[in-house]
Amino acid sequence: MVRLYNLHPFGSQRVVPCEREPARFCCGRDVLFVAGTAASCRVEAFALGDQGRCEPLGSFATLGPVLRMAHSQAGDYLVTIEEKSKATFLRAYTNWRCMSAGSSRVCVRMVGHKMEESYSETLKEQMSIVEMPLSDPPLCISCCPVNGDLLVGCRNKIVMFCLKYLVINQNLTVLDFERSLILHIDNFIPAEVAFCARHIAVTTELDVLILKLELVEQSGDRTEQCAHNISALEKPVDGGVRDEDPSSHTSQPELDEFIICQKPVELLGEESKLCEIPITLESTELPTEDTKRFQVRYLLFRRFTPDQSPFGFCEETKLHSVQLLPVYRTGGSVTAHEETESERELLSLFCFFSLPHVGYLYSVGKLVELISTYQYSEKSEQAVLTPQFLHVITSEKLQCFTVRCSAAAARDEDPYIDTTVKACPPVALDVCTLRMQLFIGPRAICHFKNHIILLTKADSEDITERRKPTRRMLSRKADSIKSRTNSESEPGWNLYIINTVSTIQLYREMVDYSRTYENVKTESCIHLLSEAHLLVRAAMMDPSFLKSDEKEELLRAFRESCAFLGDCYSRFDTKDYHLALPYYRMSGLSMTEVLKRLVSEGDEIQTYERGLIFYLTHSLNEDLNEELSKESANKVLHIFCVADPVQLPHILCSPCMTNVCPLTAVKYLQKVEKMMPSVVLTLTKAFMALKMGDLMMYEHEMDSYKETILACGFIGQPKLLRQRKEGIVIPTEFAVHLKEMQPGLLVAATVALHENNKIELEEADTFFKVLCSNSENTVPQLLVDFWEALLVVCSQEEILQELLLRVTSQYVWRISKQQLPETKPLKTTEDLINSCNHFGLIFPWVTSIMSMGTPSDKDYHEDISKLQSLLCSQSIDIASALPVLEPLAEAGDVGLTIRVLCSTRLGKYEEAIEQLLEKCPDAAVSYAQHELKDDNRALWWNKLLPELCKRARLTGNDCPVLISSLKETLSVVAMELELRDFLSLLPEDGTAAFFLPHLLHCSQRKLLT
Repeated sequence: MVRLYNLHPFGSQRVVPCEREPARFCCGRDVLFVAGTAASCRVEAFALGDQGRCEPLGSFATLGPVLRMAHSQAGDYLVTIEEKSKATFLRAYTNWRCMSAGSSRVCVRMVGHKMEESYSETLKEQMSIVEMPLSDPPLCISCCPVNGDLLVGCRNKIVMFCLKYLVINQNLTVLDFERSLILHIDNFIPAEVAFCARHIAVTTELDVLILKLELVEQSGDRTEQCAHNISALEKPVDGGVRDEDPSSHTSQPELDEFIICQKPVELLGEESKLCEIPITLESTELPTEDTKRFQVRYLLFRRFTPDQSPFGFCEETKLHSVQLLPVYRTGGSVTAHEETESERELLSLFCFFSLPHVGYLYSVGKLVELISTYQYSEKSEQAVLTPQFLHVITSEKLQCFTVRCSAAAARDEDPYIDTTVKACPPVALDVCTLRMQLFIGPRAICHFKNHIILLTKADSEDITERRKPTRRMLSRKADSIKSRTNSESEPGWNLYIINTVSTIQLYREMVDYSRTYENVKTESCIHLLSEAHLLVRAAMMDPSFLKSDEKEELLRAFRESCAFLGDCYSRFDTKDYHLALPYYRMSGLSMTEVLKRLVSEGDEIQTYERGLIFYLTHSLNEDLNEELSKESANKVLHIFCVADPVQLPHILCSPCMTNVCPLTAVKYLQKVEKMMPSVVLTLTKAFMALKMGDLMMYEHEMDSYKETILACGFIGQPKLLRQRKEGIVIPTEFAVHLKEMQPGLLVAATVALHENNKIELEEADTFFKVLCSNSENTVPQLLVDFWEALLVVCSQEEILQELLLRVTSQYVWRISKQQLPETKPLKTTEDLINSCNHFGLIFPWVTSIMSMGTPSDKDYHEDISKLQSLLCSQSIDIASALPVLEPLAEAGDVGLTIRVLCSTRLGKYEEAIEQLLEKCPDAAVSYAQHELKDDNRALWWNKLLPELCKRARLTGNDCPVLISSLKETLSVVAMELELRDFLSLLPEDGTAAFFLPHLLHCSQRKLLT
């Protein structure tokens, strides 16, 4: 649907001072080119200035009447299709600006001509005309706005010329063209073409085909393949309705009685391959290492049928005004002062084409889709698409429509569009007509920046004649392009330059207009404000925006339009109420400013729509740096009490609500509690009681539930314990109070938050360090308590190993630094062994070693026993823990137990035995009895017994501990080995009396068995 408004997008208008009647015209950069009628054979150039001022720059002669003309911003050249002696010629005019400087020199050369011979320093200030001969007459042309390449439509083919910059010498660079590619299309006569960034749009009378040339890797047989394609494609085509000659069907005169047409078709994306229009590429440039090879990808095919009426088919049912509109990425790697046409990064691409009564706008970039359909009030003559508007001329009017290019391009540029962060009016938003301006006999139109150039010819007879419906035979044949008859006798022609008003001026008018719908038509108000927003957004996406004088004003208008849209979605009951949040975010308004815009002072019965509640809920639940005043916070409290009381506990925990009156909050909470009691609500009431200093009320609320239920209650609202300001974690008053009075509940609650993904491990570390006022490098005991409690419930292996290393590191640090914890640990070693699988029972041999320890070790018994318990379990990765344990390597008995435990866990039993025999032989047998089992039992006689014998021989009777250990070892070995094997282990110089009892025991065991 097309909405109609009566706005004023058109400003002043001026008449172009043409000396001759215009036949064709086009714009480029800051220049207007006007080609006269057949009698003149000249092109006039005019400089376009501010406010539509038009100054003649000069003129130059053409070979004949100009049938088509186009200007390329890249390369600044003019290309024409000219007619002379019933033959058409393709010519490019380069360096034409020297004509305006007074130079009359002209150089005419063939495309690809060697220019060192024709150019010199003395001739560089001259216009150059490049002749581009073709085997078939050119029918239509288009220049690529990105790189200046030229596309020419001919019968059954489309030819591409690449723009070349040839450096003649240090001071002279000239333009040339190279015919690089031909697209052969059987039975296809193009009426119009458009070319942009290797995208091609081509139309016939009723067909539209959009293609993309894609680069492919080169192959060795490329030249041979091209030759084969040429030979196949140059064969004359006999079939097809388009090439049929009516004169050859003399045997069927009755054919003129019928109308032949095909049913309408629309094929998008991959489906467009099914259009049955084969295309073959022929590369014509000289093959080099840098030669590019292309393949064709079909993007869109659409076929229309003629308009029908009771009087037959409309003869004027033809497609017209095909255009490709590029939108460039703004704020890219190329800075504003360095940006050139070729360096712009293409963001989105759009294609427009039109029938007499309806126009179509497609996106053909990342996704091919129909964006908008334009229904005209009367038959259109021509249309021109810009990033902000679609201008259409009919027989009596110049119409201005809005477009959705900026909405589609915004979504291509910013992935955060259509989220809670950013928003943009939808691409499917109804388009509207901003203005229908009356003109007498509009004939042609083009556009440049904020200028519209309009040709009018007042000929009532001609207008009447063109309105008469006629019948004709529709066929696939097509003659060369039928241009409008430019009769010398047509009176009253004018060429106007119409200035569109500035974006800011039109935006202001749209905003003022929207206020007329504010209290009547909600949808119309939002629609018009959305149009205003898209108008400003389109201006900001223009590559010249960064250098624009209106930059700051446009940015202010953009933020203001976001605020207006936020107001609409907050005040009105719409299905898109959630858009209030992203629009207010984009506006830059604070919550206080939004509340002033929406909430009336002293209005206790005001209703609050879903949009406002949605905005406030999300804003308050996020970690914003804004603290509402007491008045604003109480106002928010009242809003939620009226509109969404369930959210009150969560709203009160927001950092923004710090200044809220706690007494008022408790009253509101008590009302909610009567309807919907909950643990979170109880905790929130306790929080408010703390703020009021009412400890009796606090204790009453905290006694309402068991401690385990309270701990789980914090999961529902973590901000009861911790908040963020400017990215920094800050404990609440509630957390500070729990730290002093109920540290166990605080730790349990934090563990519950971690296990429910409400707080990360690193964030919890920071929380406890800030809470306990510790420096970044100091670990408070409450944090160690948290790690120990988390070990009980943690099931993720990666986090588990991290926690084990952290507690190990802290135990080691305190033992090595002889540092006592600042508070009493919540759990003893025994508690951890009983509740946590990662703390194991301490081995007897470890206890044996520690029983002989120094008195100083007794002071750190808890940390030592926790560390030993960890190493006695199988959970910790010993290899990762070794660097952490290094400070205790020489720490007496503690260090010995740590070293032996590590060696044992690593499977180094022999090394462990040596360490024990060296430092504490009393524990060697105890160690062996506990560790040397099963596969390691052989170490009793292979390692322990030989070592004891060796050391006993060296010390003699001076070390009774070794003698005692040796006797125990001999008793064990005697029970395990055969007599012969046992005897072989005994030293030859041993005392018989010492070993004899063990030999007898071994032999008696053998007799018994």
